[in-house]
Amino acid sequence: MSKQPKHILVIRLSAMGDVAMVAPVLHALITQYPDTKITILTKAFFKPFFRDLANVTVFPAEVKGKHKGVLGLYNLSRELKKLRIDVVADLHNVLRSNILKLFFLGSRCVQIDKGRTEKKALISGHQFQPLKTTHQRYADVFEKLGFKLDLSHPIFPKPVNLNRNTSSIFGSNSKTHIGIAPFAAHESKMYPLELMKVVIASLSKVYNIVLFGGGEKEIKILDKFEKRFENVVNSAGKLSLDEEMDVISNLDVMLSMDSGNAHIAAMLGVKVVTIWGVTHPFAGFSPFNQPEDYALLSDRKQFPKIPTSVYGNKYPEDYKEVSRSVSPNTIIEKIVSIL
Repeated sequence: MSKQPKHILVIRLSAMGDVAMVAPVLHALITQYPDTKITILTKAFFKPFFRDLANVTVFPAEVKGKHKGVLGLYNLSRELKKLRIDVVADLHNVLRSNILKLFFLGSRCVQIDKGRTEKKALISGHQFQPLKTTHQRYADVFEKLGFKLDLSHPIFPKPVNLNRNTSSIFGSNSKTHIGIAPFAAHESKMYPLELMKVVIASLSKVYNIVLFGGGEKEIKILDKFEKRFENVVNSAGKLSLDEEMDVISNLDVMLSMDSGNAHIAAMLGVKVVTIWGVTHPFAGFSPFNQPEDYALLSDRKQFPKIPTSVYGNKYPEDYKEVSRSVSPNTIIEKIVSIL
């Protein structure tokens, strides 16, 4: 490009993990191109993900409210044009973002290549090899707009000083703190809860455990874990997303499924151990900047169709609990070796 754009509109509306994965890429962009201004169009709820980023402003999309439907998107485009956007980086590439881009005639728009063909080959078993990471796919969009990014030397925010509310969750003793987020959007991505109890029972004898989750059902389950084991605190339902991130930033390690909490912890520079069910890191959704051996994988000899889908929403009935093939000892030993 003859002239580098000064103001980029970045579109990434959902889901939580995918939006969290944008943060380290934008961090690289503003570090390597400090004169660039970024407006990110996303849900208001995700605003805390970008709180540490200079020159980055969140523009809340109200896709179920005033920005709903084609007319709503047209009105949204008019609101955004007032910000004097130079180029559009569409990191979502769905019908809604494609309609919105139609209203940006005259502005350069580049959209993410999600690699749908390669992902189809991966889940159908035709091609079992690592695909490009989602972080790199995001970076590729910016490169096409004239911003070549190096993601290999990330800088992370410092752990946040805790307030009264967050320090009551975190605890005041000097023991090592492990975060555990045992839930995921699909059951097939979750480690069986009775095995997770074994992991918690063992680790809580030595370390402080902070549990993460959301929604009434999950809160009830995590409350039972808190009551049953020493040194275990349930944070679910007690913190805002901002506060949850403050607590996570102070953890020594996070244990998570292939889910949003893994990406939030990774974005904050925390070490993340992930347990994978019917999905697989080869699809490109590993948490940012984590060693390969921090991903604990279900047994593909026993379950050769893994990954059965990219998001864990499709699988044969007998694959529902494939992560049972990862033993609690394997998880405990991995965490202890990292600490």
